[in-house]
Amino acid sequence: MENNTLNGLDRVYPNLRDEMLAELFLDQIMNNFQKRKILEKIDQSLKNKDKEAFFRLTEDLKSGS
Repeated sequence: MENNTLNGLDRVYPNLRDEMLAELFLDQIMNNFQKRKILEKIDQSLKNKDKEAFFRLTEDLKSGS
C-alpha cells in the first residue's frame, strides 16, 4: 500500500522525490562539514590548552550545533 502511494506521488510530482533526496544529502554534507570544523577547533583548543574553548566546543559537538 505504502509503495503504491509513493508511486502515485511520483506521477503527480515526478521531481519531488529527487528534490527531497538532494535536500537530505545537502543537509548531511553540511552537518558533516560543521562537525569536522568543530573537531578541528577542539584539536586546536587542546594544543593551546584552552579548557574553556574545549568544554564549549565539546558541548557544541554534543548538541549538534
